Amino acid sequence: MKKDINKKIIIGFSIGDYNSIGPEIFLKSFSSTNLFKNCIPIIFCEESILDYYKKKFKINIKIKALENFDSIKDQKCIYTFSSKRKEIIPKPGEINKDAGNYAIKSLNECSNALVENKIDGIVTLPISKINSQSKKFKFPGHTEFFLEKFHIKENMMIMYSKLMIVGFVSGHVPFNSVKSVLDKKYIEKKFKIFAGSLKRDFNIKNPKVAILGLNPHAGEDGLLGDEEIKIINPIINKLNKNKKTYEGPFSSDSFFGLKKFQNYDGVISWYHDQGLIGFKSFSFDDGVNFTGGMPIVRTSPDHGTAFNIAGKGISREKSLVNSIKLNIEIINNRKFLK
Repeated sequence: MKKDINKKIIIGFSIGDYNSIGPEIFLKSFSSTNLFKNCIPIIFCEESILDYYKKKFKINIKIKALENFDSIKDQKCIYTFSSKRKEIIPKPGEINKDAGNYAIKSLNECSNALVENKIDGIVTLPISKINSQSKKFKFPGHTEFFLEKFHIKENMMIMYSKLMIVGFVSGHVPFNSVKSVLDKKYIEKKFKIFAGSLKRDFNIKNPKVAILGLNPHAGEDGLLGDEEIKIINPIINKLNKNKKTYEGPFSSDSFFGLKKFQNYDGVISWYHDQGLIGFKSFSFDDGVNFTGGMPIVRTSPDHGTAFNIAGKGISREKSLVNSIKLNIEIINNRKFLK
């Protein structure tokens, strides 16, 4: 199926855990905004799942089961698609294996549709590691899943908000494993992926990138660790040989505390919590998780399943709305580069 680039962008959604806040924020995103104006949504799940939450929260929105992708029409409608049709009744807040397995089924079907060029981009709703892990799905998160799915050597977890963009050298790994990934070639690759994404995906022609320090106070001239001196500084100098793109390393506490991120187009963090604490301190409700360095566009809200509030009607959809908008924006940015 070939898509006309002048037509609306078709965004595929994996349902995530249907007992989480995912279905609720999904329905709210399209009922409370004008997103239909810019995209056609297809969510890979049973129609009964959305019907359950639509009735529970009294959301007025049109939902239609899709028989095949050739029958998509440009209308204010949420399409659902599932290869094996069966009725599912969610149990909000309950963590069970059936919902976890279904989340992975949805993720696979949505990803396959992307591979087959039936959709333009993918937005993933939250899954739970507790019930989604299995012999077939051993990935710590979506980022690692897409690495294998699209047969690429490296991708990069990137957090986006209007205030800052943060890229992560290491992803979902235990803190005591962070140092084991600090190979010079690996780090160079991550730096280049991030700068390349700022250019290609965010349309920043000459990005200015800040590098955080790995050790407290960026090593304090070697007193608190020498990785900045032996590894990080040489890489920055090497990559800046022809054009100055990277600056640092900066002590992360003062960098975020003094809002120095406002002087840069992007920030590179070494491990999960280092960058996310700074990011969520300023962008807790409206951040977006984007997977950089891939041939496809994948975004997601920057929060998890929130089972504790699932089914209560109090979940905020702002992060998901921003995820959809960013997905559309990046797809359009990439079109102009072709």
